[in-house]
Amino acid sequence: MHLKPFLFTLVLTMTTLHAQTPPDVEKRPHTVTSPHGERQDEYYWLRDDERKDPQMLAYLNAENAYADAVLAPLKAQEDKLYDEIVARIKQDDSSVPARDRGYWYYTRFETGKDYPIHARRADRAGLDAVSIQAANNRGDFAGEEILLNVNQLAEGHDYYSAALVDISQDNQKLLWADDTNGRRQYTLRVTELASGKRLTDEIPGTNGDAVWADDGNTFYYIENDPDTLLSKRVKKHTLGTDPKTDPVVYEEADDSFYLSVGRSRDEKYLTIRASSTVSDELRYTPAANPGEFKVLAPRERDLEYSADHYGDRWLIRTNADGAANFKIMTASDDATARSDWQEWIAHDPAIYIEYFETFADYTAIGERSDGLDRIRIVKKDGSSEYLKADEPAYMMSIASNPEAESPWLRYVYTSLTTPAIVYETNIKTGERRQLKQQPVPGYDASNYITERVWVPARDGTKIPVSLVHHKDFKRDGTAALLQYGYGSYGAPMDPSFSGGVISLLDRGMVYAIAHIRGGQEMGRAWYEDGKLLHKKNTFTDFIDVTRWLVAEKYAAKDRVAAMGGSAGGLLMGAVANMAPEDYRVILSQVPFVDVVTTMLDPSIPLTTNEYDEWGNPEASAESYAYMLSYSPYDNLKVQAYPAMYVGTGLWDSQVQYWEPAKYVARLRDVNTGKHPLIFRTNMEAGHGGKSGRFQRYRESAEMYAFMLDQLQVK
Repeated sequence: MHLKPFLFTLVLTMTTLHAQTPPDVEKRPHTVTSPHGERQDEYYWLRDDERKDPQMLAYLNAENAYADAVLAPLKAQEDKLYDEIVARIKQDDSSVPARDRGYWYYTRFETGKDYPIHARRADRAGLDAVSIQAANNRGDFAGEEILLNVNQLAEGHDYYSAALVDISQDNQKLLWADDTNGRRQYTLRVTELASGKRLTDEIPGTNGDAVWADDGNTFYYIENDPDTLLSKRVKKHTLGTDPKTDPVVYEEADDSFYLSVGRSRDEKYLTIRASSTVSDELRYTPAANPGEFKVLAPRERDLEYSADHYGDRWLIRTNADGAANFKIMTASDDATARSDWQEWIAHDPAIYIEYFETFADYTAIGERSDGLDRIRIVKKDGSSEYLKADEPAYMMSIASNPEAESPWLRYVYTSLTTPAIVYETNIKTGERRQLKQQPVPGYDASNYITERVWVPARDGTKIPVSLVHHKDFKRDGTAALLQYGYGSYGAPMDPSFSGGVISLLDRGMVYAIAHIRGGQEMGRAWYEDGKLLHKKNTFTDFIDVTRWLVAEKYAAKDRVAAMGGSAGGLLMGAVANMAPEDYRVILSQVPFVDVVTTMLDPSIPLTTNEYDEWGNPEASAESYAYMLSYSPYDNLKVQAYPAMYVGTGLWDSQVQYWEPAKYVARLRDVNTGKHPLIFRTNMEAGHGGKSGRFQRYRESAEMYAFMLDQLQVK
């Protein structure tokens, strides 16, 4: 049966009579052309930029109805998983307050509420981060000023996201932004904090990034292109004026660059940053009297840099002059060229410099070596030291430190067995104190063990893998395994605590994070060796990790699940085509699976920013052929595939819904296996799924219930 003009009738029929029969959607001939070849895409018609085509919507609804029917017997398991995950959340929790310009800022939640409350308290004697947390825990909110109650703002919306953007320098005006469909197109709004009055200044179509000038009457923001959704123009808005008349202060001509605005660490300058995959450019102007934005150093192909200003100098993290793992340079106040830069922290081929934070008396540098995070403290006298960690696999990162004059550095430590801890350490005295550990009701860390192993890939490269399992786990080759991976954009997948994973460990499963090439866990070369014409290393690394874990008896061969999302969904699609026999079930969220067609179309949001990650199949025959050789949609073939759970959001602006929709439709045509294929579309959500903190746990519980059933985990 094919879905034709009687699609709505079919949806009704499926829902009531034949919901256990997978949907079958109509094929329509369509040729995708390029300078390097033509391809047939029989499901291309499922693309609708407006999200209004009734036949397309009927197909998505039919798939949802089929998912409901297949998963109905697992509802009790789903509910149990959901209850377990939510039970590990302290529902009335709050963040560690951070002091900035006379106020303590924090976010808190109320029991049973989905959305945060952003608040602050004016500083006074005896008030600090610990005492405010204690008051919040008691329900004592005397002296609290609520900046945004997102629960109230979200009323009446199927999807809602809101965030603080910037507070004016006089602490009296709040810039904030909201998104009502998950497409990450934000409306900027302004509230007078003393009165709570929302001003009439509302600016839609932005990327949600904005910064106040010192006068508290003007701010700079980024306007997106309405079609490609690219950040295109920096505009200046004066309160009380029509946003349609806002002057453009900078326009980006190159569609491969993203824009962002900000303020330097010492608050002296406003900045505009333009960044692509392989180059950057920073502009700056005095915040007290903004005018022309000077260029710190003109962009150059393959020159990456980020910069911040404190005191009388710029600090610049850069890969200039062959510093693949980056180094740190300095420059004077008025620098406008690379020739003004002087080396401060030299390049080290064994240590990747990831970021830095400047302070009055020291600089904190986030580094990576041997696949793990480190924080290095460099003092004014040139001496340096590292903060310590106590586990073989962990994540450590600098936390919010608004006050650069403070001798106290805040940082976060977590691992697969350690819920996140916020520490602060006094750089002068060496004293360390714990400000908070993420509360996890009912959790006992002594019941779990984390490991770091090194797996040989087929080319001899050693792949770091972070593992966690229950202390009662026996390495006898019978256990079920969930292996997670990403491996793109240089994004490291650090081993951090997850309350949801605990439910799997308690059922005897092993959880593994494969730190495959394409991430940056092992330095810049690790990223370079997993992108562009080396992308297949990402996929083969993941497969090799699976096979090694099975061979080393961490898991049974027929009880392995794989999971990834977005570019990690590309990974899932690739390994399903390349090694379906190695996986019993695959969980793929918002997967980027139609690589070539998407990258041939610059009208699709974000495509042009991605050329240096994947290649440009329009301009390069070599890139076209290589991308076509691994694109999951193009490489589906007649074979038995694992059980799959594929999820997407109708309003996703990062990976358009039609990629997984087409992928599932074609997969149903060629799959000779007997395992179920579930396709779940959130009809009101975007790339991150539904809004609200509990909704994502419901989605995880459904996905986990499906996986546990397929792996026969009791």
